[in-house]
Amino acid sequence: MNVLVWLAAILFILMVLIGGKKGVRSFVALFLNFGVLLLTIIIMTVPNVNPIILTLIACTLISCINLFYINEVNRKTKTAFISTMITIVILLFFIVIATEKSMFQGFGEEEIEEISVFSLYIGVDFTKIGASMIIMSAIGSIVDVAISVASSMSEIRNHNPFISRKDLFTSGLGIGRDILGTDTNTLFFAFFGSYLGLLIWFKDLSYSFGEIVNSKVFSAEMINILCAGIGVAIIIPITAWITAYFLVKTRDK
Repeated sequence: MNVLVWLAAILFILMVLIGGKKGVRSFVALFLNFGVLLLTIIIMTVPNVNPIILTLIACTLISCINLFYINEVNRKTKTAFISTMITIVILLFFIVIATEKSMFQGFGEEEIEEISVFSLYIGVDFTKIGASMIIMSAIGSIVDVAISVASSMSEIRNHNPFISRKDLFTSGLGIGRDILGTDTNTLFFAFFGSYLGLLIWFKDLSYSFGEIVNSKVFSAEMINILCAGIGVAIIIPITAWITAYFLVKTRDK
């Protein structure tokens, strides 16, 4: 417990020194987001609640916290929020198809021994839970890309007030391409970092490469990464177009 307190204190001090007031809001936002996630998980166990709708509500709250609370309400955060919501809805179609076709919901054979003493008749739709898990995993990266593109395009417009909508949109796409490579790699390495123990376990079980790839646990995480990557790719042109539209429209008034 002391280690957690010290690490939290160090993080808070660094965020204050580097980010100032925005750093303080970012630190508080961590606990607000945790509260939203915890409340979502608790409500999700209620049988009559639709996990997809609940997750969309949670993503909306998380987006508001990360955009409007941390960065305040302005043109950048408004366009980033609209882009995030549109992307989440579009991504949901990919996720629903992926979860239904792959049938990765539920537990893998490696987990049978651990869950054998528990009842699995809990009245929860694991297909929708799997889709909700993917959306929750992607929301952070999607919001990050949205505000990065919108903020950069706003700076370009401020330095060049008479830039055309087409040129501003092209600049936004160029910024997004630079972000796309780093963000997708971040998702990829985050998977291997968090599931390094799982890969070692597969090795101890003498799994072949084919058995690892076809394992439900491994496949679920890879589908998670791929769907999150699709979301990161989709939001770049959406944010670029919406931001270019509103910035030029505001200038023309």
